[in-house]
Amino acid sequence: MICVILTLFPEAIKPYLEKSILGIAQEQGTLQVELVNFRDFSTDPHRKVDDRPFGGGPGMVLKPEPIFDAVEATERKFGPCHKILLCPRGRTFTQKKARELARQERLLLLCGRYEGFDERIRAGFAWDEIAIGEYVLAGGELPALVVLEAAARLLPGVLGCAQSPELESFENGLLDYPQYTRPREYRGVEVPEVLLSGDHKAVEEWRRNEALRLTRQRSDSA
Repeated sequence: MICVILTLFPEAIKPYLEKSILGIAQEQGTLQVELVNFRDFSTDPHRKVDDRPFGGGPGMVLKPEPIFDAVEATERKFGPCHKILLCPRGRTFTQKKARELARQERLLLLCGRYEGFDERIRAGFAWDEIAIGEYVLAGGELPALVVLEAAARLLPGVLGCAQSPELESFENGLLDYPQYTRPREYRGVEVPEVLLSGDHKAVEEWRRNEALRLTRQRSDSA
């Protein structure tokens, strides 16, 4: 998979891309990440990419020209991309969506800043609009990393165990069951006896029941 991230702050993203799952995926050659600063496409003498909104109001709005040019240059270089606009207006990101994105050959993620985008940016391309929650951040860099990592860890060979993604929260509509490791007792809390029994059927049933309980508990408290 090739993923291009259009951002005004590539230096803020780069260190995280080099670590953990995303770093492993790139070392394996499973994932290629390109950071593009769309300020480089500004024709303004001061490299401005924003301006005051028509009609008045607080803040600044991202101008269309640099972003149009950056998207088009990216697709000339890498080919057509599945384009993602990270914005509060988008659909909430889910594990199901991560699986869909993991099947794409090329992703382009646009990180917003300031008060938002000139609407012609949104209308000018076939965007997949994604939000990671019902709250506002300073920009789209953190959401871009969330989306990319969730998709990249589902690429073949990235995780050490091929079964790992299949057993995690949200894959089957349930939250993950509780996990325990050594020591068997810590600060008065013991590992459930069933997990020490060696009875695989009983362990599987316990885990299923616990996943149902936790999912129901979360649903009731929502």
